Amino acid sequence: MRAFFEKDYNSSLNTMEIVTIQGHPKAGSGKVETAKIRRAGQIPAIMYKSGGGDAIQFTINAPDVRHLVYTSKFKMAEITLDGQTYKAILKDIQFHPVTEQVLHLDFLTLIPGVKFKASVPVRFVGQSKGVKEGGKFMPRMRSVGIITTPEMAVDEVVADISAMELGSTLRVRDIQAQDGVNIVNQPAVPIASIEIPRALRGQ
Repeated sequence: MRAFFEKDYNSSLNTMEIVTIQGHPKAGSGKVETAKIRRAGQIPAIMYKSGGGDAIQFTINAPDVRHLVYTSKFKMAEITLDGQTYKAILKDIQFHPVTEQVLHLDFLTLIPGVKFKASVPVRFVGQSKGVKEGGKFMPRMRSVGIITTPEMAVDEVVADISAMELGSTLRVRDIQAQDGVNIVNQPAVPIASIEIPRALRGQ
Protein backbone atom coordinates (compact mmCIF):
# COMPACT_ATOMS: atom_id res chain seq x y z
CA MET A 1 0.00 0.00 0.00
CA ARG A 2 1.37 3.41 -0.88
CA ALA A 3 1.74 6.09 1.75
CA PHE A 4 -1.26 8.37 1.99
CA PHE A 5 -1.12 11.97 0.73
CA GLU A 6 1.19 12.90 -2.12
CA LYS A 7 3.02 16.24 -2.27
CA ASP A 8 0.12 18.22 -3.73
CA TYR A 9 -2.14 16.79 -1.05
CA ASN A 10 0.23 17.68 1.77
CA SER A 11 0.41 21.28 0.51
CA SER A 12 -3.36 21.63 0.79
CA LEU A 13 -3.10 20.89 4.51
CA ASN A 14 -0.41 23.42 5.35
CA THR A 15 -2.77 25.33 7.66
CA MET A 16 -3.74 22.22 9.62
CA GLU A 17 -1.80 21.24 12.70
CA ILE A 18 -0.61 17.65 12.34
CA VAL A 19 0.51 15.52 15.26
CA THR A 20 3.12 12.90 14.37
CA ILE A 21 2.59 9.54 16.07
CA GLN A 22 4.67 6.36 16.02
CA GLY A 23 2.45 3.30 16.17
CA HIS A 24 3.58 -0.10 17.43
CA PRO A 25 2.17 -3.49 16.38
CA LYS A 26 -0.15 -5.03 18.95
CA ALA A 27 1.12 -8.47 19.91
CA GLY A 28 -2.11 -9.94 21.24
CA SER A 29 -5.63 -9.25 22.44
CA GLY A 30 -7.75 -9.75 25.54
CA LYS A 31 -7.87 -8.13 28.97
CA VAL A 32 -4.54 -9.49 30.14
CA GLU A 33 -2.67 -8.17 27.10
CA THR A 34 -4.48 -4.82 27.31
CA ALA A 35 -3.56 -4.42 30.98
CA LYS A 36 0.08 -5.20 30.14
CA ILE A 37 0.06 -2.53 27.41
CA ARG A 38 -1.28 0.12 29.78
CA ARG A 39 1.21 -0.79 32.51
CA ALA A 40 3.98 -0.22 29.96
CA GLY A 41 2.76 3.37 29.44
CA GLN A 42 1.09 2.67 26.12
CA ILE A 43 -2.46 3.10 24.86
CA PRO A 44 -4.34 0.50 22.80
CA ALA A 45 -5.70 1.96 19.57
CA ILE A 46 -7.56 0.95 16.45
CA MET A 47 -7.52 2.54 13.02
CA TYR A 48 -10.57 2.22 10.78
CA LYS A 49 -10.26 2.79 7.05
CA SER A 50 -12.48 5.22 5.15
CA GLY A 51 -14.55 3.26 2.67
CA GLY A 52 -14.24 -0.01 4.59
CA GLY A 53 -11.58 -2.66 4.91
CA ASP A 54 -9.97 -4.38 7.85
CA ALA A 55 -9.28 -2.24 10.88
CA ILE A 56 -5.73 -2.13 12.25
CA GLN A 57 -5.04 -2.61 15.95
CA PHE A 58 -1.87 -1.12 17.40
CA THR A 59 -0.49 0.71 20.42
CA ILE A 60 0.80 4.24 21.00
CA ASN A 61 3.14 5.69 23.62
CA ALA A 62 0.91 7.79 25.87
CA PRO A 63 3.00 11.02 25.70
CA ASP A 64 2.80 11.00 21.88
CA VAL A 65 -0.93 11.76 21.85
CA ARG A 66 -1.01 14.42 24.56
CA HIS A 67 -1.29 17.29 22.07
CA LEU A 68 -3.95 15.42 20.10
CA VAL A 69 -6.19 14.48 23.03
CA TYR A 70 -5.90 17.35 25.50
CA THR A 71 -6.87 20.22 23.24
CA SER A 72 -9.97 22.02 22.05
CA LYS A 73 -8.50 22.32 18.55
CA PHE A 74 -9.20 20.02 15.64
CA LYS A 75 -5.97 18.39 14.55
CA MET A 76 -4.93 15.61 12.23
CA ALA A 77 -2.64 12.72 13.08
CA GLU A 78 0.13 11.29 10.95
CA ILE A 79 0.56 7.72 12.13
CA THR A 80 3.56 5.64 11.11
CA LEU A 81 3.03 1.91 11.52
CA ASP A 82 4.94 -1.01 9.99
CA GLY A 83 6.75 1.30 7.60
CA GLN A 84 3.58 2.95 6.28
CA THR A 85 2.27 6.41 7.03
CA TYR A 86 -1.41 7.23 7.42
CA LYS A 87 -3.19 10.54 7.77
CA ALA A 88 -6.06 10.13 10.21
CA ILE A 89 -8.41 11.90 12.58
CA LEU A 90 -9.29 10.96 16.12
CA LYS A 91 -12.88 9.69 16.21
CA ASP A 92 -13.32 8.48 19.78
CA ILE A 93 -11.51 8.51 23.11
CA GLN A 94 -12.22 6.22 26.04
CA PHE A 95 -11.24 7.66 29.43
CA HIS A 96 -11.04 5.98 32.82
CA PRO A 97 -14.11 7.19 34.79
CA VAL A 98 -12.07 8.09 37.88
CA THR A 99 -8.48 8.84 36.87
CA GLU A 100 -9.33 10.20 33.38
CA GLN A 101 -6.46 8.15 32.01
CA VAL A 102 -6.81 7.53 28.27
CA LEU A 103 -7.80 3.87 27.90
CA HIS A 104 -8.38 3.52 24.16
CA LEU A 105 -8.27 5.58 20.96
CA ASP A 106 -10.22 5.16 17.72
CA PHE A 107 -8.81 6.68 14.52
CA LEU A 108 -10.24 7.02 11.02
CA THR A 109 -7.85 7.13 8.08
CA LEU A 110 -8.39 9.83 5.46
CA ILE A 111 -8.45 9.25 1.72
CA PRO A 112 -8.04 12.09 -0.81
CA GLY A 113 -11.44 13.06 -2.21
CA VAL A 114 -13.43 10.98 0.28
CA LYS A 115 -15.69 12.96 2.62
CA PHE A 116 -15.53 12.52 6.37
CA LYS A 117 -17.30 13.95 9.41
CA ALA A 118 -15.58 15.88 12.17
CA SER A 119 -16.24 18.30 15.00
CA VAL A 120 -14.37 21.63 14.80
CA PRO A 121 -14.34 24.63 17.14
CA VAL A 122 -16.16 27.88 16.42
CA ARG A 123 -14.05 31.03 16.62
CA PHE A 124 -15.91 34.29 17.19
CA VAL A 125 -14.39 37.41 15.60
CA GLY A 126 -15.28 41.08 15.46
CA GLN A 127 -16.53 43.67 17.96
CA SER A 128 -20.23 43.64 18.75
CA LYS A 129 -22.22 46.86 18.93
CA GLY A 130 -24.33 45.27 21.64
CA VAL A 131 -21.28 44.58 23.80
CA LYS A 132 -20.09 48.18 23.36
CA GLU A 133 -23.49 49.30 24.65
CA GLY A 134 -23.13 47.24 27.80
CA GLY A 135 -24.41 43.85 26.73
CA LYS A 136 -22.78 40.55 27.64
CA PHE A 137 -21.61 38.21 24.91
CA MET A 138 -22.82 34.66 25.61
CA PRO A 139 -21.41 31.84 23.44
CA ARG A 140 -23.91 28.98 23.16
CA MET A 141 -21.88 26.53 21.09
CA ARG A 142 -18.15 25.91 21.15
CA SER A 143 -18.01 23.51 18.20
CA VAL A 144 -20.03 22.31 15.22
CA GLY A 145 -20.07 19.21 13.05
CA ILE A 146 -18.80 19.41 9.49
CA ILE A 147 -18.58 17.19 6.44
CA THR A 148 -15.65 17.81 4.12
CA THR A 149 -12.84 16.13 2.21
CA PRO A 150 -9.24 15.99 3.48
CA GLU A 151 -8.21 18.51 0.81
CA MET A 152 -10.70 21.09 2.12
CA ALA A 153 -10.39 20.32 5.84
CA VAL A 154 -10.27 23.23 8.26
CA ASP A 155 -9.25 23.38 11.91
CA GLU A 156 -12.04 25.83 12.83
CA VAL A 157 -15.00 27.78 11.48
CA VAL A 158 -15.49 31.52 11.95
CA ALA A 159 -18.54 33.47 13.11
CA ASP A 160 -18.48 37.28 12.91
CA ILE A 161 -20.27 38.99 15.82
CA SER A 162 -19.79 42.56 14.52
CA ALA A 163 -23.46 43.04 13.56
CA MET A 164 -24.86 41.73 16.86
CA GLU A 165 -26.91 44.22 18.87
CA LEU A 166 -28.41 44.06 22.35
CA GLY A 167 -30.68 41.04 22.59
CA SER A 168 -29.69 39.62 19.21
CA THR A 169 -28.79 36.00 18.47
CA LEU A 170 -26.25 34.50 16.11
CA ARG A 171 -27.16 31.17 14.54
CA VAL A 172 -25.43 28.30 12.77
CA ARG A 173 -26.40 29.75 9.38
CA ASP A 174 -24.32 32.85 10.20
CA ILE A 175 -21.08 30.88 10.34
CA GLN A 176 -18.74 31.71 7.48
CA ALA A 177 -17.90 28.22 6.25
CA GLN A 178 -15.44 28.03 3.37
CA ASP A 179 -16.16 26.28 0.08
CA GLY A 180 -16.11 22.52 0.40
CA VAL A 181 -17.11 22.54 4.07
CA ASN A 182 -20.72 21.71 4.97
CA ILE A 183 -21.96 22.31 8.50
CA VAL A 184 -24.32 19.56 9.62
CA ASN A 185 -25.96 21.34 12.56
CA GLN A 186 -29.45 22.76 12.00
CA PRO A 187 -29.14 26.30 10.54
CA ALA A 188 -31.48 27.89 13.12
CA VAL A 189 -29.63 26.61 16.19
CA PRO A 190 -28.24 29.54 18.28
CA ILE A 191 -24.48 29.70 18.65
CA ALA A 192 -24.23 33.01 20.56
CA SER A 193 -26.31 35.87 21.91
CA ILE A 194 -25.93 39.33 23.43
CA GLU A 195 -27.54 39.37 26.84
CA ILE A 196 -29.17 42.61 27.96
CA PRO A 197 -28.03 43.51 31.50
CA ARG A 198 -30.75 44.04 34.07
CA ALA A 199 -29.72 47.67 34.45
CA LEU A 200 -30.53 48.33 30.78
CA ARG A 201 -33.80 46.44 30.56
CA GLY A 202 -35.90 49.21 32.03
CA GLN A 203 -34.50 51.93 29.77
